[in-house]
Amino acid sequence: MNKAINFVASQLLWLLSVFGASNGMAWLGPAFFVLFAAWQLQPSRSAGSDLRLMLIALPVGLLVDSTMAASGLAVYASPGPFAWLAPLWILTLWTGFALTFNHSAAYLLRHPTLAIAFGVIGGPLSYWIAQRAWGSIEFAEPVWPALLVLGLMWGSAMALLSIACRRYAAPANVLQTVET
Repeated sequence: MNKAINFVASQLLWLLSVFGASNGMAWLGPAFFVLFAAWQLQPSRSAGSDLRLMLIALPVGLLVDSTMAASGLAVYASPGPFAWLAPLWILTLWTGFALTFNHSAAYLLRHPTLAIAFGVIGGPLSYWIAQRAWGSIEFAEPVWPALLVLGLMWGSAMALLSIACRRYAAPANVLQTVET
């Protein structure tokens, strides 16, 4: 898959997920995720690796966002039946993010320090933008403790995902680097 298309599709997934959740259409992001995943996981040499990385990212995302919800640091729009549990729309963001690991985010995930820095800064920033632009998440006041906790959890998540990516995706990344 073309890295640029992979990047654009992952950004569109984020946009549709946060927009949909905040406008009573929580199905919008997951519906696009199904299309993105079906396209990404069509038979290719990286499909198995992509699937393994999705299966690792899903419980990581469940832990991060359920911790935020259960602690009261964050309240998600369209939360589902249990407000203390990460909603489906945000879990599809985590699994969609995993679909970038062998593709548009491959460089980042192969360098743990960059991956951790991305998590510490980019994780809270994306939640803050989702809150400010669409109201798909609300933080407890004051906001800085929630952003700090998100930064620590996202930094840790990116360290773990970087390790998983290097372990499970290294052969596909080596082949992909040669071909692109």
